[in-house]
Amino acid sequence: MAAGLAEADAQRMRRGGLLPMAPDEALALFDAALADPAATLVPARLDPAALRRLAGSPDVPPLLRGLVRPAPRRAASSATGRGGSALARRLAGPDRLGALLGLVREHVAAVAGHPSADAVDPGRTFQDLGFDSLTAVELRNRLTADTELRLPATLIFDYPTPQALAGYLLTHIAPVAAGAADTASPAPAAVATGEPVAIVAMACRFPGEADNPERMWRLLAEGADTIGEFPDGRGWDLDDLFDPDPDAPGKCYAREGGFVHDAARFDADFFGISPREATATDPQQRLLLETTWEAFEAAGIAPATLRGTSTGVFAGVVAQQYGAEAPLEIEGYSITGTTTSVASGRIAYTFGLEGPAVTVDTACSSSLVAIHLAAQALRGGECDLALAGGATVMANPTVFTEFSRQRGLARDGRCKSFAAAADGVGWGEGAGMLVLERLSDARRNGHPILAVIRGSAVNQDGASNGLTAPNGPSQQRVIRQALANARLETSDVDAVEAHGTGTTLGDPIEAQALLATYGQDRVENRPLWLGSVKSNIGHTQAAAGVASVIKMILAMRHRQLPQTLHVDEPSPHVDWSAGNITLLTEPQPWQRNGHPRRAGVSSFGISGTNAHIILEEPPAADEDESRSEQAGPQSGSAGTESDGMDSDGPEPVGAPAPWLLSAKTPAALTELATRLATVVPDRNSDDVAHTLARRAQHPHRAVILADHHDALNALAAGDQHPSLVRGTARPAGKIAFLCTGQGSQHPNMTNHHDDPVFIAALDTVCAELDKHLDRPLRQVMSDPVLINETRYTQPALFALHIAQHALVTSWGITPDYLTGHSIGELSAAHLAGILSLADAALLVTTRGRLMQTATPDGLMTAIEATETELAPMLDPDKVSIAGLNSPTSTVISGDPTAVTAIADHWTKLGRRTKKLTTSHAFHSPHMDPILAEFQAIAESVTYHPATPRSSPTRPAT
Repeated sequence: MAAGLAEADAQRMRRGGLLPMAPDEALALFDAALADPAATLVPARLDPAALRRLAGSPDVPPLLRGLVRPAPRRAASSATGRGGSALARRLAGPDRLGALLGLVREHVAAVAGHPSADAVDPGRTFQDLGFDSLTAVELRNRLTADTELRLPATLIFDYPTPQALAGYLLTHIAPVAAGAADTASPAPAAVATGEPVAIVAMACRFPGEADNPERMWRLLAEGADTIGEFPDGRGWDLDDLFDPDPDAPGKCYAREGGFVHDAARFDADFFGISPREATATDPQQRLLLETTWEAFEAAGIAPATLRGTSTGVFAGVVAQQYGAEAPLEIEGYSITGTTTSVASGRIAYTFGLEGPAVTVDTACSSSLVAIHLAAQALRGGECDLALAGGATVMANPTVFTEFSRQRGLARDGRCKSFAAAADGVGWGEGAGMLVLERLSDARRNGHPILAVIRGSAVNQDGASNGLTAPNGPSQQRVIRQALANARLETSDVDAVEAHGTGTTLGDPIEAQALLATYGQDRVENRPLWLGSVKSNIGHTQAAAGVASVIKMILAMRHRQLPQTLHVDEPSPHVDWSAGNITLLTEPQPWQRNGHPRRAGVSSFGISGTNAHIILEEPPAADEDESRSEQAGPQSGSAGTESDGMDSDGPEPVGAPAPWLLSAKTPAALTELATRLATVVPDRNSDDVAHTLARRAQHPHRAVILADHHDALNALAAGDQHPSLVRGTARPAGKIAFLCTGQGSQHPNMTNHHDDPVFIAALDTVCAELDKHLDRPLRQVMSDPVLINETRYTQPALFALHIAQHALVTSWGITPDYLTGHSIGELSAAHLAGILSLADAALLVTTRGRLMQTATPDGLMTAIEATETELAPMLDPDKVSIAGLNSPTSTVISGDPTAVTAIADHWTKLGRRTKKLTTSHAFHSPHMDPILAEFQAIAESVTYHPATPRSSPTRPAT
């Protein structure tokens, strides 16, 4: 048994006070115990020191508690009530969550055998960190001892990451203490029930290699027919499946459909899924995971930031009997892999989403019903962000054989929507995912607004002419209800993306319902335009509704209604004269007709559930921004690149912006570079940089600093390049902000910043500094001469430091350490809360004014030498060390003759030296005459304990 123990098991025994024994020793003691008449002898090597450390802790095994003198038990109290306790001291600072996270990481490292707390990634699950049921209890016991909280044995299962566990502890430690404001659970936000819902991102996989919206549009704009032969990699008996006789059992009389031929391709490791579980997982669930990730990235949302939020998931999925003959090795995974209800739950689990998660199966209307429910949940305040879409991957040909028996299948596999030649449905497959958000939230969060859902409705056929027969009056009712919810008239809608399956019964019923609603009360030269994406990609079943929505959003963006294919002439079974409707038999420019572009989208399920949604183009104020925010680089398994690149990034200043690439594996990083290289040759370099910077960051990373295209090709080829840096990210560490000293100033150093947070902070600081200056500081900052005068340089740098700190912290990047050099020390002191703005402004301007008056003939030089090497050469009355740039680079300052002599000495030895461009010999004896006056001012201000500034709130965008 002992031979099977891992080192982590042995370490756990040692922490519990038991030491491993050599086999010979253990067997000898066992024999001795058997020979002794006592009944309860236990041969064991004890570690008294370890047991003493555990005294009073639940970690002491019950059998050993009699051997350890218990420590006096303190009364349970809040952390802030423990006076000098270690935990109280840790929680005394402003970052209480950070302190508790540090505590959790320390204990996790100790229990799991990690080398240090820094090696523990706060976002990884405890399972991934190596925990099992035994180590889970040990961690609970350790935290119980430190916090004196009564913690459940299920602690790490309820809060599955160190970050989540620290958040839980924070809500239970000192809930009535001064810091309670940051522990309270937020109250549900009140929302306006009638507020429009914005679509802020979309992603897709459809036939014809339409694996992103841009390629989907290319397919539509070109009028592509993507229907092709049945796939040969799904185990279908293609040789025996076809039979022209519609009554042949188990056969179908069509040989073609719309297929996603790489639907089986899935990077399981990317989503933390084992190979066995991935094999057992329905490809529909896999496609939903991939399109979810891509939709988040298209919205500019890092998926990790949504963990623990009330984001909802609404997925339309129909069971496809995947894995009906699954091999034995995947038993145990099949139930979650093939149960449709798990589809939405798997997304929520993978991304840590805690809003409503609902799988919808209303057959062909599933994804449109899912979008309707998502919009309702947003309006009702059940979630702040929602995923809505659907997926179908045909695991077997059952849908073909079933519709062959019903004679409802198109012989050539193509949907001829509303055409005289219509002869049945043509089946397709695919997936689509949308990200929805309340319109006001989308604006505030700066998300691109692709379209707005003005209204939607869902109803049922009820007792129609047959279980699967469509019902015209029900379709009219659902359209009228959606219009009523949108507060629109039929003439306010320009086009309808119809269900349009191409069946001889369904199309006439749908057309008559449209003629009775949208076809009425229209201006003669403004007909309702009617089409269906099914003519391009087939009837994608549970994904049909979301496919139609994506098509109409793209049509709005490109201001063109695509052609509907395979229409020889309008169906003679429809009285087209009953209303003003025109089929889209050719592409049609989409002009505004006195109102925003609007489209209706219909989906009707074989279940009898009907859905209708009304889409509207983005409001004028949002349209330009959303057009420039076309879905940027997306990543499925290794980073699929779309054709859209953002173009609303900041104007380039100085050096080109770096390109940031990352992936979960080295091979995926190479593939990402390869894909990107095919997209970016004609793109603006800074636009590409802006798009890449919005993507989620993974462990394997590359940064391209310049010469972007050549360096990108080198990365794709696995070669080196001077502008290419590769590396692997480490777990998040500490962050330090360094405020620089004089010499980093330059004219217009703040002019390229147009961020409102930066501007507000700069204005506030300059207003305070101006009280002590003879001219406005903002004016000085643009003057190439005055900016280099010390009396102005130092206040200008101080103002820049404070504004930069406000900007960076508003992005959620907060420092663990603040430090500064020279004038930067005063900036750091203010940012740390030691100096008020008024006192800091007085000190900064006084310092600059006094140093300006010092002896002006000094010299400062940087020398490639250590402080130890230089110290013997310094005359303390003439030269001193002004700064340590690095362990081997030192700056000296003082009399020009003495400084030059020292520099010449090191130059002759082959060391590098550089004279600094400064007006004075700062940090040298030349500053001695001003010290007394500066000291008097410094003694007049108030110094406070360090309390770092809170991050500014970003304004609504």
